[in-house]
Amino acid sequence: MASTHRAPIEEHPDLMELRARHDRAAVTPRAQMIEALALVTGLFLAASPWIVGFNGFTTLAVTNLIAGLAYMLLLGGLGTSYERTHSMAWAAAAIGIWTCVAPWVVAGDVARTRSITTNLITGVIATLLALAAASAARDRTDTRGGSRGRRHPAAGDH
Repeated sequence: MASTHRAPIEEHPDLMELRARHDRAAVTPRAQMIEALALVTGLFLAASPWIVGFNGFTTLAVTNLIAGLAYMLLLGGLGTSYERTHSMAWAAAAIGIWTCVAPWVVAGDVARTRSITTNLITGVIATLLALAAASAARDRTDTRGGSRGRRHPAAGDH
């Protein structure tokens, strides 16, 4: 009985090309800008009750604190481990949407002009940044390799 040696999945050419594409995408100025803006947005969201002055609304203050910290954790590692964190951008987009609706959904009478305005602006920015992070890998193309960076073998290549 003949034994067949198979290379580990980590050495599969398609997987290696995907990792290389993620590495290229993570070092672009666009990805670095998205990561920096996401960190600032998450930090502002977490501190917004105390910055804007609606920290007396404890349910919304705690909600913003937790959502801001979670947002920073989800998109904060974008540059260092892009292949693992870019898919978490969809969860970050959900946090951005939650931020927009939170003043009307959390318990208590917290829907005031300051809290609504702050959450709407921050939530929209957070959602847009998360969507930009989610699409960054897909948008990255290699101009030398044609469509989506893949090199299709010519008729004579084998």
